[in-house]
Amino acid sequence: MKLHTRSQAPKEGQAPEKKQVKPYTPTREDYLKFLTDSQYIFQAFEDVVNESDELAVFRNTGLERVIGLEKDIEFMVSEYDVERPAVGQPGLRYAEEIRAFGEEKKIPEFMCHFYNYYFAHTAGGRMIGKQMSALLLDKKTLEFYKWDGDLNAIKTKVKDDIEEMVSHWSREEKDACVNETAGAFRGGGAVNSYLSGGRSPH
Repeated sequence: MKLHTRSQAPKEGQAPEKKQVKPYTPTREDYLKFLTDSQYIFQAFEDVVNESDELAVFRNTGLERVIGLEKDIEFMVSEYDVERPAVGQPGLRYAEEIRAFGEEKKIPEFMCHFYNYYFAHTAGGRMIGKQMSALLLDKKTLEFYKWDGDLNAIKTKVKDDIEEMVSHWSREEKDACVNETAGAFRGGGAVNSYLSGGRSPH
């Protein structure tokens, strides 16, 4: 909560407030970049989970987003006659970071990012989806924001599995996980910048 501002978290927020500027209105091209980078990052998460025996319990949880995002990207390209963009620097950088955790067997660090990225999408991410849907897609709900089954039940099961995993960690492993929180915020925030006018070089 310390990473939030006072307006976001009145009791615990410590991050400086950002100056108020005129809100940026994202375009369909911006949103498509956001979706493309998001898919690339989710693919990195899925690959690490599928390649790591220690993470087998997190395979096919119902939270996976890659296939749905592919449908959404194809829909936008065909429906609105926009070109599919290459993955941008925010997506490339964050996916590389995620894959490195897998290659180096840094499971606690990986799980911090896994939890924050997937669960942010089920919360604030869904709010972003509604805003973009109303603004750009004639209120169409993309597959990115649909889950097979009860989302709360899926989240509860995954949280329980994470808690079970953490219960076997050493103090050092728990600290390594917690210490990645700022990095998880940074990785997700970089991709969200497409929707706020942030321009990252490709």
